[in-house]
Amino acid sequence: MGDHYETLGVARDASADEIRKAYRKLVRELHPDINPDPQIQEQFKHVTFAYEVLSDDQKRRNYDQGGSSFGGGAGNGFAFNDIMDAFFGGGGSRGPRPRSRRGQDALIQIEIDLAEACFGVTKQLSVETATVCLTCAGKGCTPGTSVKPCDICKGRGEVQQVTRSFLGQVMTSRPCNSCQGYGTIIPSPCRDCGGDGRVRTRRVIDVEIPPGVETGNRIQLSGQGEVGPGGGQAGDLYAEIIQRPHESIIRDGDTLHLSATIPMTAAALGTTLVVETLDGPQEVDIKSGTQSGSLVTLKHLGITKLRGIGRGDLIVHIGVQTPTRLDSEQIELLQQLAVVRDEVRPEASQSSAEKKLTSKIRDAFTR
Repeated sequence: MGDHYETLGVARDASADEIRKAYRKLVRELHPDINPDPQIQEQFKHVTFAYEVLSDDQKRRNYDQGGSSFGGGAGNGFAFNDIMDAFFGGGGSRGPRPRSRRGQDALIQIEIDLAEACFGVTKQLSVETATVCLTCAGKGCTPGTSVKPCDICKGRGEVQQVTRSFLGQVMTSRPCNSCQGYGTIIPSPCRDCGGDGRVRTRRVIDVEIPPGVETGNRIQLSGQGEVGPGGGQAGDLYAEIIQRPHESIIRDGDTLHLSATIPMTAAALGTTLVVETLDGPQEVDIKSGTQSGSLVTLKHLGITKLRGIGRGDLIVHIGVQTPTRLDSEQIELLQQLAVVRDEVRPEASQSSAEKKLTSKIRDAFTR
């Protein structure tokens, strides 16, 4: 730790005033708020400890006689807060708090259906929130009265007190308990808002929901949140979108998907299918020989792009329905077709993908 006199840079016969001046000079150079370097902070601790010993007559006498630095009343410690207050303005005046403050932001959820998400919609919302008290116009006082300066702090919003530390007398400030730091008091609070300058009420807000939104998107409505205390500026209102599922259409970003099942004969011969979309009924051309699982894309019938131009696509997933109940005439016709197509005793064809799957299954059982 080194010699305390050398740490402070003073002679061994230095007076108390010289020690105090030397310490204050070092504090201004080494305090963590000025120099956050870890090595400098460690040096600052040694300087502070040296000052604590040399500024106390009993501790200094004990140290000069070769005793412990902690002798003669050690354990009182040193107050970093007092140091900061004394040297860096911690005890300086902060002034009264303003009664008018910004209000809090608010969040609500809005449910919309798929068509509203695609094309946009205007929703009317009824929300309960804090609004300016009309009786006192946000001032918090009974009409015809006004605030007056606090008798305790004289309008400063804080009171000062003197405390003793190893540095001597230190003046600190704290908020005035009488006026809660405002510097003023309300002699006659408004009967409707109780002096807060705002009341809770229900109001209707129009929310413009743009095309292309989806669940989780938020719309910011500036100044539509809660009015602050003292009739302060209103916060913002955020509307979070919740999109309800559609009964037959599935959304994937800007793309829509729907399923359509057609008879086996229609898949073989080809046909025109009508499907219900967000834009109303649309015709879908089914080519002859269409297989189950085929996809037909209807361009620009998907969701409007929220941050782009145009719309996504609608993809129709085709399923082929195999008849399960046949009368004798239908059975005879299908049998004749099977003979013509040489499919009376058909051989199963296996695709490359199916072969890979079969190979994996076989390998799993032979390991």
